[in-house]
Amino acid sequence: MAKSDDAAKAPAGKGKLKLILLIVLALVLAIGASVGGTWYIMHSSASKPAPAAETASNVKQPAIFEPMLPAFVANFNQNGRQRYLQVSITLLARNQADLDALKVHMPVIRNNLVMLFSAQSFDNLATPVGQEMLRQKVTASVQEVAQKELGKVVVEQALFTNFVLQ
Repeated sequence: MAKSDDAAKAPAGKGKLKLILLIVLALVLAIGASVGGTWYIMHSSASKPAPAAETASNVKQPAIFEPMLPAFVANFNQNGRQRYLQVSITLLARNQADLDALKVHMPVIRNNLVMLFSAQSFDNLATPVGQEMLRQKVTASVQEVAQKELGKVVVEQALFTNFVLQ
């Protein structure tokens, strides 16, 4: 009886060993296929010359940050109480020549922004959502002046680098 128990256990151990070997072999093949496929794709795309115009349009120019100095200060009334807003703005652009051309129109941009800030509600600006909406309005206002005066959108975003409500 002892011999029959040993005979039953031996094939089960060999079966598990075969299963483990098959799993390891499958993993090695999968890894090899992945590495080979990646190498083939990278090698085939690197050997094809890309058109110069296509690569130039796909490459994003480095960011240029231009602070609008001095900071904006606006006042407004809320329930008979005088409130103040101070905000520092930095413009994000990609082309220095276009940004320099826009600087000529900075008095118009500053005027529009002061009017925009003065028309805001203190309660609305006290929330992060209200501040983000104001930032988007500032960006749109700057882009509108750039489109009108230069014929293209120069500024990608207007960023608040300082925002104080009192």
